[in-house]
Amino acid sequence: MRRVVITGLGVVAPNGNNVPTFLDSIKKGKSGIRFNPDSEKHNFGSHVAGIPVIDETILENYFPKSTYKGLKGTSIKYAALSGIEAFLDAGLDMERKETDWRMGCIYGQASSDLLVAKDIINGVNKLSPRRMGSRYVSLYMTSGPCAFLTQLFAFGNHVSANSSACTTGSDSILSAYQLIKSGSADRMLTGSCEAASLFSWAPFEGMRITNTRSNEHPEKASRPMSASAGGIVLGGGAAAMVLEDLETAQKRGAKIYAEILGGASNSGGQRGSGTMTFPNHEGVQKCISQAIHNANISSKDVDLICGHLTATEGDKVEVSNWMSALERSGNDFPFINSLKSMIGHCLGAAGSIECLAAVLQLHHNFIHPNINCEDLHSEIEAMIPRNKVPTTKIDKNLNVIMKANFGFGDVNCCLVFKKFS
Repeated sequence: MRRVVITGLGVVAPNGNNVPTFLDSIKKGKSGIRFNPDSEKHNFGSHVAGIPVIDETILENYFPKSTYKGLKGTSIKYAALSGIEAFLDAGLDMERKETDWRMGCIYGQASSDLLVAKDIINGVNKLSPRRMGSRYVSLYMTSGPCAFLTQLFAFGNHVSANSSACTTGSDSILSAYQLIKSGSADRMLTGSCEAASLFSWAPFEGMRITNTRSNEHPEKASRPMSASAGGIVLGGGAAAMVLEDLETAQKRGAKIYAEILGGASNSGGQRGSGTMTFPNHEGVQKCISQAIHNANISSKDVDLICGHLTATEGDKVEVSNWMSALERSGNDFPFINSLKSMIGHCLGAAGSIECLAAVLQLHHNFIHPNINCEDLHSEIEAMIPRNKVPTTKIDKNLNVIMKANFGFGDVNCCLVFKKFS
């Protein structure tokens, strides 16, 4: 079976619109959560959000003028910017005109861009749908970001868009890995995006799970594993990776960030402790254990857990599930961190952005801080020592990182990344 490595990275995140800026931010513990006047204007309880600041004019260099001018919303723009950065970072040829039959794309989003949907609804309400133009189908379809990336790069292998709530990004990476591992493709662009949109965030307000306590201090709002956590902070963005068969990468002299050893995905079936909005504990533990088995490692090999950890009551349950699945506790427990402390919960983009952060930590030998967690939740501290939840950057030689996401619908995905050697 082939080895699969990561040769290109691209990101659009609330605290960094490219990889160098994002890397600097996560090293320094820089928050991308800001006051959002639109949330206040529309009577949201939470007035803070993680919204990327981007220079979308870059896209003029890659899309035809007519296409660029027709791009609505943000999800496709985020996807294109992250994909272009990853593609160029991997040293691939953007000028190639022929279809690449050995490279494909799996790039998802949790929901279609509702800013685009608003335009469609307005067109119907104004009784003028035929005046909307011909691009709205490709802009609104869930596979729109993937289709636009294919337009840029002429992918000829497997091309699809997945959608599995908060596991969308990690699921994309796992599926792309499996295609290369099996020999069906030599190279894949993979990742996910999510529009920064009040229309996407409003249902979470209706669930009353957003943080309404920190409107005066946005950078303090997202508090995973903290005793004073007030709920999720919503965000948007995108991340992309180029995955490649090791032999193919070495033949062209590509730089290699890390190796993917394996992973697993499953569902708790919404039975037992599992519901539409909360994971079945047994399903989570089975997913973690299966990922370890598929990666052919021991749980003792894990140096760092990059958790899902959303700043809700689910955080203490997640830590307990990791303890049970790894059969490690106390001082033997690995370090654990949550990128959401800096960028909030980017929904469908969460998995891909957080996987990219995991790869950067592995490649550059550091553990990014859990900001806003000086007051570790007492029930978590009763399970693992406080020093396993670092609040400042730790320089450390890492070898194996596990990254997991758990999504609405009781779905789980876990990946194992290893330093390449």
